[in-house]
Amino acid sequence: MAILNSIRKRGIFLILIIALALFAFILSDILTKGSGPGKDQDTVAIVNGTEISRQDFMQQVEATQRNLGPNATTAQAMNMVWERELRSTLLAEQYEELGLTVEKEQLNSAMRQSLANNPQFQNELGEYDEALVQSYVSSIKGNPQLYGQWQDYIKNIKEAALQNMYINLVRGGLASTLAEGKQQYHFENDKINIQYVQVPYTKIADEDVSVSEEEIKQYISEHKSEYEVDKQIDIQYVFIAEEPSSEDIQAANDNVAALINDRVELNDTIVGFKNTTDDEGFVNLNSDQSYTDRWYFEKDLPQPIADTIPSMSKGDIYGPYQVGNSLNLSKVIAVEQLPDSVKSRHILIRYQGLQTASQDVTRSKEAAKKLADSLSTVINRDKSKFEALAAQFSEDNSNKDDGGDLGYVGPGRMVPAFNDFIFDNNEGTVGVVETNFGFHVAQVLEQKNRQRAVKIATVIKQIEPSESTINNVFSKATTFEVAAKKGDFEKVAEEQNLTARPVNKIGELDANIPGVGSNRSIITWGFEEETSVGDVKRFNTPGGYVIAQLTRKSPKGLMSVSEASSKVTPILRKKKKAEKIRQSISGSTLQDVASSQSVTLQTATAVTMANPIIPGAGSEPKVVGAAFGEKAGETTGLIDGEKGVYKVRVLAVNKAPELDNYASYVNQLNAANNAVNSKVYQALKKKADIEDNRAKFY
Repeated sequence: MAILNSIRKRGIFLILIIALALFAFILSDILTKGSGPGKDQDTVAIVNGTEISRQDFMQQVEATQRNLGPNATTAQAMNMVWERELRSTLLAEQYEELGLTVEKEQLNSAMRQSLANNPQFQNELGEYDEALVQSYVSSIKGNPQLYGQWQDYIKNIKEAALQNMYINLVRGGLASTLAEGKQQYHFENDKINIQYVQVPYTKIADEDVSVSEEEIKQYISEHKSEYEVDKQIDIQYVFIAEEPSSEDIQAANDNVAALINDRVELNDTIVGFKNTTDDEGFVNLNSDQSYTDRWYFEKDLPQPIADTIPSMSKGDIYGPYQVGNSLNLSKVIAVEQLPDSVKSRHILIRYQGLQTASQDVTRSKEAAKKLADSLSTVINRDKSKFEALAAQFSEDNSNKDDGGDLGYVGPGRMVPAFNDFIFDNNEGTVGVVETNFGFHVAQVLEQKNRQRAVKIATVIKQIEPSESTINNVFSKATTFEVAAKKGDFEKVAEEQNLTARPVNKIGELDANIPGVGSNRSIITWGFEEETSVGDVKRFNTPGGYVIAQLTRKSPKGLMSVSEASSKVTPILRKKKKAEKIRQSISGSTLQDVASSQSVTLQTATAVTMANPIIPGAGSEPKVVGAAFGEKAGETTGLIDGEKGVYKVRVLAVNKAPELDNYASYVNQLNAANNAVNSKVYQALKKKADIEDNRAKFY
């Protein structure tokens, strides 16, 4: 009570303290995150000043991930939505700048094309009817979900129409002229014969030409667009798996083995796997995977039971045996001689109410059964009528014109009732089978390779690490983390018999780490402002722990010298070799150059501009271009090519005859513009000012 009274007396004081604390917290948050456009926590990106809303973006990502299916990752969905939104935003700017709009008639025309084959919007003549569209829209206005979907559809139609207009405008501006067609014709068909001398760069050893870091740095600064990189990090990590110990495996083995025989628990007898009469129920009760009802031939059985199960008798049990990280018990519950494949045919009769039936099916289930029985009776009297009746009555359009032929299938490939009919009956048998597809008038045509088959019931129990093992693994991971923070990461890993794995050039939005799989938390940590090179952190992952160390952190900008060295060094080395070769050449004629460099004169015929390959030298566009600039009998100066330094003498120039029409070459050039759609987008993206904040949210 004394404490409560004290609080009451100081109520106003406490309120002020709490208010100040809240204010400090908010102020700190503002100072940390900033209030500028690039720091807006409700904006996933800003593209040329246009904001992309975080909430809308995330909703689209969630919807896209659902549409992609259960195996899709958030990163995949996010990247798809990003490209779509970025493209839409960039193109919308172009539409606005050019004043492009979709008029009502254009929208109607686009809708007419889109909905022409939809029966819901066709009149009695099978033609698109705009009145039916208007009626549909009026009927759904009271349904927010359906009306919202319709609005999205109209938005997409308009977007597609605008994009078509814009791309056609761009494509129109890129249309090739007859003059360009004529030029292309001569590029492809004008030919020259040349004599040349090549002094290869390989004449000078790489080690004789040094390239300094300063030279590489200068080259990078002069070619910035080629060596720009986004933010990147390098890490190294160890993975400590949370795996069952040998003691855990033995304990699991004992537990599974205990399922074989009857046992007494609390004075009740629990029937074991050996004596149970309900094998399916036993498996479903005791296994981590449900019972599978199918027949196995020897070739279908997995190791290690393939060599044992086929020779066992009904009721025999094999196991426990280990498969991967599970312990299994397999019991033979049936043995038969079965064909390994059966050829059959059918006539499918559907009825109203089936999920697999179309809206055109109006017959009742009783009527469908009556029709199937009638067809079966007719066919049993005369089996030669099967094909004609299938063509007339079957509603399986995939094979009705082939007499209902289903080809050869193995056990378990058809739905259970149909599978049992064709495998359990003799060749030639005709009968009616009911499945979730409807009624089948089925006939067994041929059964091949009859052999021993077994049906098995398998109890599968995953081997889980015990609590003791889990604690030991956690202790090991924690011990390593502490030691790695104080000492050398790789050395500590080696001392603890662990492998340090490096992963380089990780992007800010990457999701996959080799050896770990998808793990955004590790990547996000590496890019956080508070994380410095050398920092170590432990992460919980499926199946164990990752202890990671940040080994490099590069901001967005130009490549470092070490990163660019592998690309720039050969370029600079080639340039220096060319200078040395030029300095060592004496004489002005081809023969003089060849003699001074101890190389031979070579000739090449029928060289073209369109395919600038010199036999014996390879692709040399610069050399071929220089040669085409000379007349017959003239000689070029020294040319620094791809493979060496060249000097060329033109022996003959063979101009292609003029054509009456160059339209085919114009069409050839225009065909190259088919990729304008993607190229325009890439050009707009390259030019755009994009502030990408996705890494803050994913």
